[in-house]
This record gives sequence, C-alpha cells and structure tokens, in this order.
Amino acid sequence: MKKLSLVEKLVWVINVLAVFLLLLACAVPYISSSSFAFLSFLSLSVPILVFTNFIFLLYWVFRGKKQFLPSLLILIFGYFILGAFLKFNGGEDEILEEDLSVMSFNVHVFNKYNTIKNPRVFDDVKALVDTEKPDIICFQEAGYERKNEYLKDYPYHSLEYIHMQGKILLGFFSKYPIIKTDFIWFPNSANNAAYADIVYKKDTIRVYNVHLESLGVTPGYGVLTKEPLDSLYLKLTDRFKKQQEQAKMLEAHMKATTYKQIVCGDFNNTQFSNVYKTIKGDKQDTFIERGFGYGRTLNFHKLPVRIDFILADKAFEVKSHKNFDVEYSDHFPIMASFELKEE
Repeated sequence: MKKLSLVEKLVWVINVLAVFLLLLACAVPYISSSSFAFLSFLSLSVPILVFTNFIFLLYWVFRGKKQFLPSLLILIFGYFILGAFLKFNGGEDEILEEDLSVMSFNVHVFNKYNTIKNPRVFDDVKALVDTEKPDIICFQEAGYERKNEYLKDYPYHSLEYIHMQGKILLGFFSKYPIIKTDFIWFPNSANNAAYADIVYKKDTIRVYNVHLESLGVTPGYGVLTKEPLDSLYLKLTDRFKKQQEQAKMLEAHMKATTYKQIVCGDFNNTQFSNVYKTIKGDKQDTFIERGFGYGRTLNFHKLPVRIDFILADKAFEVKSHKNFDVEYSDHFPIMASFELKEE
C-alpha cells in the first residue's frame, strides 16, 4: 500500500469491497432466503459484480500492480461456484420436428395495461407460436378475458381458474393429451404454480408451470423511486422470503411424483439464488446446456437478467434452447427441445 498513490488507494478500497460482495454472492445459493433475505439482493447483482471485478483486474494488470490478485481469485472462485452467465454453445440449434419442444412465456396479460407500445400483442404472440410450433406451451399471466381466442391448433389445454380466485392465471397448451391438471396453492400470494400430466410417446410426463412471488419492482411501475428505501427494503425481503417458501413447496411436490418432469416459468429471481437452486435440484437448465449468449429474459431497469427458466430431468436429453428478442411483454419468451432417453 505504501507504493500506491492516493487515487490508487481509493480504488483499492472500492476493489476490496467489490471482491467481498462477490464472495458473499457466491454464498447466496447455499443460504435460505427465509433466514437471510437481505443477501438475496446480491443474486440480482452478480453480473454487475463480475464485470466490476473484471475492470479492477484490468486496471491493476495495466498498472503492473499485484493488487489484481484478489479480483482474479474471486472471479475464478465465482466461476466454479456460480457458473457462467454467458454461454457459447456454438449458437442456437435447429429444433427438430421429432423432438419434444416446449415454450415458456410470461405474456403479462397480453399487454392489457398498455405497458408497451404495441396494440397487436395478442396477434403477435399467436403469430410467434404459429411460426415456432412448440408442442407444449406454458403461459404465465395468461389473462382470461380472451380465452376463446386462444391457440385453436392446440387440442389440449388448461386455462381455468379452478379455485384460483385472486390468483394470476397460468395456461397450458399441448398437442399431446393432457390427462390431469392441478395447482400448487401458494398461500398469501397472487402467484401460483400448476402442473399438467401429459401423455407423450406412451409415457406420462409432468410439466410444471411456475410463477413465483413478484418483487413488485418491475420497470414502468416507478416503485424504486416512489417508495422510501426502508419501506422498499422491508417489502423486498418479505417477497424474497415468500419466494423461498414457494420454492420449498414446489420442491416437495416434485419429489412426491415418479413422473419425468419439465419445469417452466418465471421465478422472479436469477440462477444465482437459493430459490433457483432449490427448484433446480439435479435438473438440467436448458440455457446452461444448449443456450447461447447472455440469455436475457427480462430487462430489469435496463439491466438484462435471466429470471425465466426451462428445467428438465436427466431422463430428457436437451437438444436445443432458444431465446427470443421480441417485445410482446415485459418478459421475453424462451423455448427448448428434448429427446426422451430410452430406459
């Protein structure tokens, strides 16, 4: 430190703080939000912390100072603990007709509240589906008012409230027979999860459609600027705790069935959270397996984040993953395809 200038000492202090915060973020997936909800904030900031430490690393390297070591070590450690949020799997693979294709999309009630400048969102979503032709679709925030106009090419569907008063609607659409649907009731929440048992290739698979507790800081609502910081902090910590409770309920439900499973949905949290780790278990994240690039599914106050996922049991081989860059909602749709492995 004696050889550092005053400016370099200031940079060093900030650098140490960035290293410490990324180190804490590495612990977040292993710590329940029910106990330390405030740490969940770090799961949203991992890409920023990685980028910040990388800048510090370059700064010290170009200055020929050994102070680059902490940032280098935490970046290496973070990569092995958290994994990469950028994937380069050779580009998006073609989705083959013989594979099982699944789309997940939080359609935000098809722009019912005019949060984006597009009066044709409903028709645009239908056109996207007509082009991509997924075998199974999971919609979150589906909207009930236009149910008779939904995707008529899908002979099997579930789009009913069924004891969901006050709940945000979830929709299933399938080209394969749906033999059972039911809900996983999240208490004291407008959010919910559902499942559909679908007959596919003489087997029955269970597809979960998940919409975890919303944080209430979605762009366009002005929550971050209108609420006092202490009130906002309490609100977010409460919602992180609810997410954890909901993830535990879903985990228990999934463990109670022997069906092969695919999980789709809006987790309202990132892959660096304990919520994601709880739901994922030993399942495959299709973006991690076959995705390309950053995998953005939401622009969170101009910061791209990945909070929508498709996960699958190892009974499925992940053949492809696709992110769509279309502004039909505050979220972006995702799609994956699978081959069911022979037993």
